[in-house]
Amino acid sequence: MIHTLLISLAVALTGCEGDKYTMYGPEAPNATITASQESVNAPADGGSYSLSVTTTGTEWGAYADADFVSVDTKNSDTKTGTLNVTLTANPDTVARTANVVIMSGSARKTIAVSQAAAAKSKYNAPDGYSIVWQDEFDKGSTLNADDWTHEVQNAGWVNNELQNYVNHTTPEGANVTEIKDGKLLIHCLKENGKIYSGRVYAKVKEGWTYGYIEASIKLPKGKGTWPAFWMMPVNFKSWPADGEIDIMEEVGGHPNYVSSSLHANAHVHSNNTQVTHEMYLEGAEDDFHTYAIEWTAKNITTYVDGKVQLSYDNRGLGRDDWPYDDPFYVILNLAWGGTWGGTYGIDESALPCTMEVDYVRVFQKK
Repeated sequence: MIHTLLISLAVALTGCEGDKYTMYGPEAPNATITASQESVNAPADGGSYSLSVTTTGTEWGAYADADFVSVDTKNSDTKTGTLNVTLTANPDTVARTANVVIMSGSARKTIAVSQAAAAKSKYNAPDGYSIVWQDEFDKGSTLNADDWTHEVQNAGWVNNELQNYVNHTTPEGANVTEIKDGKLLIHCLKENGKIYSGRVYAKVKEGWTYGYIEASIKLPKGKGTWPAFWMMPVNFKSWPADGEIDIMEEVGGHPNYVSSSLHANAHVHSNNTQVTHEMYLEGAEDDFHTYAIEWTAKNITTYVDGKVQLSYDNRGLGRDDWPYDDPFYVILNLAWGGTWGGTYGIDESALPCTMEVDYVRVFQKK
């Protein structure tokens, strides 16, 4: 809705060195800016607000200092015009603030913006967490290269797996990853006698340290499949010393049994000391289910549809037991065969097969 803001107040502000814009327009630095409102107070649902702006300068402009606020100006090349301020809906149970800055010459006028918290978060996260990154896979047909990185490796690279990981497409042009109908699809297929699939990393150079991370996934069917939703350290040097966090894994030869594991020097699968837990999940290969981790400095707990899968405390035994205080990045991949995926044999009649991901969301405490 458009709210016409009625209060007219005149405030003269001068610009300062290091401001976002040092000048706006050719007029002298002593311009006076008048706006019809000192602040904008929005509900959680957001909205659009119209302000009248007058300046003694010859022209004016405006910008917002937060992504959830956008501005649009009309008649900004004259002394009097209109500023429209639009806020998106607040998905979090925490109120948020921003500023809209009106500029004329070196003068500045700041409009304070505040938005109420949502009564209940639209996302399934524990209390106290706010979303910091997400991909709902609702834009375009390929993954955003600013967020995602494809692994490129030949068969046998790890775990004796049989797939070749490629960047987006196979040599013949078939997609191994694509966005379709609001989902990320990771395909495993056979082409000219070779198996191809996708393995993608979210924010591989940055990652996150601690948080609540959740994905909604429909697992593929077929003996030989090995889908996973997991995390590795950004500053990786050696395994398992730097740690590995497996939020969800499943192998098609043992359908609908999903597991979580933690790997470190003190607990690793190569000597059967890994921290792991498996549960049966009816319909894991038929429907979407949520897989999540809550990760703090004291504990890691993983969840399946909100039920605890695995919980492990930091016992204060040092890095060999707890290398989980560094930034880790998210991985989604669909392997074929290998030391675990091929345990029950493989059935190439299952190809092509697809792992479907509805969303990935990362929350942290503020």
